[in-house]
Amino acid sequence: MGQLEDMAMFVRIVEAGSITKAAEQLNIAKSAVSRRLKELEARLGSQLISRTTRHSKLTQAGEQYYQQVNHILRAVDAVNENTSEAPMRVEGTLKMTAPLSFGVRHLNDVIDEYANQHPNLRFDLDFSDRRIDLIEEGYELAIRIGDLRDSSYQAKQLALIRCVICASPDYLARMGVPETLDDLDNHELLQYSLGQTSSIELVDAEGKKHYRTIDATIKATNGEFLVDLAVKGHGITFVPTFIAYNELARGELVPVFQQYQLPVLKAYAVYPKNRFLSQRCRYLIDLIAERFGDHPYWDKY
Repeated sequence: MGQLEDMAMFVRIVEAGSITKAAEQLNIAKSAVSRRLKELEARLGSQLISRTTRHSKLTQAGEQYYQQVNHILRAVDAVNENTSEAPMRVEGTLKMTAPLSFGVRHLNDVIDEYANQHPNLRFDLDFSDRRIDLIEEGYELAIRIGDLRDSSYQAKQLALIRCVICASPDYLARMGVPETLDDLDNHELLQYSLGQTSSIELVDAEGKKHYRTIDATIKATNGEFLVDLAVKGHGITFVPTFIAYNELARGELVPVFQQYQLPVLKAYAVYPKNRFLSQRCRYLIDLIAERFGDHPYWDKY
């Protein structure tokens, strides 16, 4: 095993948090990872990770080595990519997570195209709305929507995510079309509740911001569930257009409060800041950004 492979293995141990987790992510025996770490330390003549039966942490030498190794791995990949005259072979396993509704509704065609382009590539995809620690769970890449709070990640914008307030025509015929925000007091509201506040921000034609507290009749952690209930006439919901676009196009839902501007969110590709980003991830990020962008197809309903 060469020095570059040992460097990559060391980075994986550090970012996974333990030899055990690194071995699981690399799909090799824990004893093999431990042995290679000892051989690396012997070759360098310095202990990189202080290990006890319960804990392990980077030594000062290990921290310096980790930072330098990351730069080396990124530089090697850049040199290989820039000097190769033939397309590089994209292979290995791409482990990625994305929000459930976004992944199921909009990543199928992208992954289909990417898999056909790179038949030697494997995929390990987690479509879930839970907040995943990429480093802890060994993910290379995540798609996230909304504000990015964790400064340990790097991000590339993939698409603009617009929202809509909507209800079914039958519901509005029965309950009336709300003209002002105060009118919402007389309506049933359906709210997406995962990590969301109980208020929304709207901007009027003069640029003035209006805030409205939502007292929801039904809360749920899945937007598709809320869209289905809205179609069935259970109330007004506030969801991203990438979830409701088919129902809006068919007229099963109609927008309300179109005199206001609604918040515009962003979808990002997110990955650990100091981790070597594989070519399989970079190519997929570029493909998704190209397919979606600032005017994604789901906003053409």
